[in-house]
Amino acid sequence: MESAADHIEMAKKKAAYRAVDDYLLPSYKFVGIGSGSTVVYVVDAIVSRGPEFYSGMTFIPTGSQSKGLIKTAGLNMCYVDERPFINGQPVALDVAFDGADEVDEDLNLIKGGGACLFQEKLVATAARKFVAVADSRKKSLRLCTKWKTIPIEVLPLAAPDVLRRLRTMGSPSPAVRSGLPSKAGECVTDNGMWIIDAPFSPLLIPEDLSSAEDGKGRDGSWEIQTLADELLKVPGIVEIGLFYGFNGSQAAGLGKELQAQKPVAAYFGMPDGQVQVQNA
Repeated sequence: MESAADHIEMAKKKAAYRAVDDYLLPSYKFVGIGSGSTVVYVVDAIVSRGPEFYSGMTFIPTGSQSKGLIKTAGLNMCYVDERPFINGQPVALDVAFDGADEVDEDLNLIKGGGACLFQEKLVATAARKFVAVADSRKKSLRLCTKWKTIPIEVLPLAAPDVLRRLRTMGSPSPAVRSGLPSKAGECVTDNGMWIIDAPFSPLLIPEDLSSAEDGKGRDGSWEIQTLADELLKVPGIVEIGLFYGFNGSQAAGLGKELQAQKPVAAYFGMPDGQVQVQNA
C-alpha cells in the first residue's frame, strides 16, 4: 500500500517531468540545473528523452550536488564561468531548473537550505527563464512562514558583526549554521563561506503595505525587497537566500535582461499525487 510519502515522491516526479515538458525545448543549448530532491527528477526527465534530445545541450550546475547529478547522468557539463562568449558576452542560459525551500504567492523564493544559494543565484540570473520545482510543503502565502529563516552567505571573518547587525534589524536569534552531523564546526559553502540562518517575521509583499505598515523594519516587520536591499548593504554579506524582484519574462521590458531572480513558474507536487502550477 502506498504511503503519503510515496504520493509526495510520485507528485514531485510528475511536477519535474511536466516542468521539463513545458520549458525545455529541443533547440535549447544551455540549461541550468539546481539542487534538491525534486531536481533529481528534472534530470531523470531530461535523460528519459534520450541522447538525440539532450546530446546538443550543455548543463550548468549550481554546486557539487547538481554537478554529481549531471555527471552521473552522462550529460555535457560546464561551470557557469566556463560557458562560451558570443559578441564578447557570456552566452545566456536558455532555462534553469531549481528547487526552493519556500515559495510565496508572488513567486518570491527562499533558497539556501542546501548551502548553494550563491551559485544558485548566479545560474538563475544567467538564464532567460528560471523554473522552480518543489513539493507542496514549500508553498506558502508569505516567506518565513514555513521556512522560518533566511539563509545568508557570509565571509567568515565578518560573521560576528553580521550577526549583530541582523539582531538590530529584528532577527531575534540569527546563528551560524553548523556542519553537523556530517562535519564538525561551521557549514562551509562551495565558495569557502559560512551560512547564517536568520529568522524573520513573515515577509510582506507590496500589497500588504499601507500608511500604517511601510515594511521598513519597524518591530521587525519587513517587505521582501526592502529587507533584501538592506541585507545586501551589510559588509561581509556575500549573498542572500531571497530570490525576489522580477522574472525573466519581465526583464526585457525593464531593460534588465539576465538579472532576473524570480521564476516564471513554480511546479508543485501535491499530496494527492497531482501537479499544481503557479504561473507569474
